[in-house]
Amino acid sequence: MHLLNSELHSRRAFLKRSSQLAMVGAGLPTALNLAAIGEAAAFTATDYKALVCVYMPGGSDYANTVVTYDKASYDLYSAVREGGPDRTAGGIALGRDALAPTLLSPIQALPAGRQYALHPAMTGMAQLFHAGKAAVMLNVGPLIVPLTRSSYSSANNVLYPKPPKLFSHNDQTSVWLSSKPEGATVGWGGNMGDLALSGNSEAMFTCMSVSGNALFLSGKEASPLRLGTLGLSVSNNLLGTSMYGSNTVKSAYDSLIVQSSGHVMEDEYNRVTKRSLDARVKISDALASQPETNPAYSQFPATGNGLASQLKVVARLIAARNMLGVKRQVFYVTAPGGYDLHDNLITQQASNLGVMSAGISAFQSAMDNLGISQQVTLFTGSEFGRTLTSNGDGSDHGWGNHHFVVGGAVKGQQFVGRAPPVSIANSGASEDQWHVGSGSLLPSTSIDQFASTLASWFGVPGSDLGLIMPNVGNFGGSDYPVNLGFMA
Repeated sequence: MHLLNSELHSRRAFLKRSSQLAMVGAGLPTALNLAAIGEAAAFTATDYKALVCVYMPGGSDYANTVVTYDKASYDLYSAVREGGPDRTAGGIALGRDALAPTLLSPIQALPAGRQYALHPAMTGMAQLFHAGKAAVMLNVGPLIVPLTRSSYSSANNVLYPKPPKLFSHNDQTSVWLSSKPEGATVGWGGNMGDLALSGNSEAMFTCMSVSGNALFLSGKEASPLRLGTLGLSVSNNLLGTSMYGSNTVKSAYDSLIVQSSGHVMEDEYNRVTKRSLDARVKISDALASQPETNPAYSQFPATGNGLASQLKVVARLIAARNMLGVKRQVFYVTAPGGYDLHDNLITQQASNLGVMSAGISAFQSAMDNLGISQQVTLFTGSEFGRTLTSNGDGSDHGWGNHHFVVGGAVKGQQFVGRAPPVSIANSGASEDQWHVGSGSLLPSTSIDQFASTLASWFGVPGSDLGLIMPNVGNFGGSDYPVNLGFMA
């Protein structure tokens, strides 16, 4: 098949970007790779697919989100988290009786009688799980090569390299969003914007954030295209036919923002402003074609849920995909509330997870109502998990984490990956190998495996996975399959 010149140009840009990404190696985050996934998959796409990342800033606490429930494991969990007698709540442990309504019943039981329940505030997510529209990813995190506790402790960093800046909140947040530790100025959304500049103008809508994160959308050439819950963050008075009540003032302003001044910084400012205005007009028209009163969005709460507000905008943009001229899209939203819970874990996490569960449930309902559930997959992310042990009234920074994948194409009602033991021991026994101290999980599934599974569903050929996930070649076989099999 012969590619058009524009297609060749886009593919050259993609390959160039891939080679640059491969150089950063260990730090390459899922989100950054998904931006490249969108570019790769769009070459021959004739259908529509979207990925939606729900990011939980601060590092979410895995042990109280997907809670071990079987008696033996729960007793260990409760003891470490200083639970009360007779399996009641205490310390930072949840009471076992409170978990019964969200106990998960997978299609295939876990080995050794392991059971999990979701946090009691996550009834909506439990319902999605049992409806076959959600799966739980167990103990997933950044890895360069497969590691055990022994190899993690090895001084041989050539044979057993570890991801950089582990356990650092600021650095790991930056790594997730930009592939580099704290101080980075270019994010994965911006890298997609750079690619968009070398292709057609509609490529700017391939990757959009409703969280307004500047780093996320900052590129080497592209300017941030930030969305709020009401549309692009550009003043409304710049869109009308008048400004300050005057058509003349508006006309003069319109001329100023496009004329060349000969000053590099002024020209760049004008270019950015005009690009933002043009994009806002298109987005505003797209949103107007999908009014909030559409019955498809009836499950979204009217107020009080910041995540639902963001996801409602995403749903409306997906519904207006034909107006935006896109076949592949990646969206980024931020779960509100903050997950860096060194203190007040019990109260704040209940609020956070209740908001997240309700927002995701409403979004999935909208996808069902729009008849596009099979084409949209949502997943959660966070810079790291947390420790099983208590850090005062909360938990400390960790590594591996449990996450969710939601959508009509997800092979739901299942756990993906290995269930880690409930342990903080340092005995060297085999059951202790999946943590690196204080119950901080050593990931048994890599982000490369997770993202490659999503990429394959998204339409990326197997031959291109190595370009997108530079560490994926280090994984394979039955213990670390490249495709985890959770997508239909």
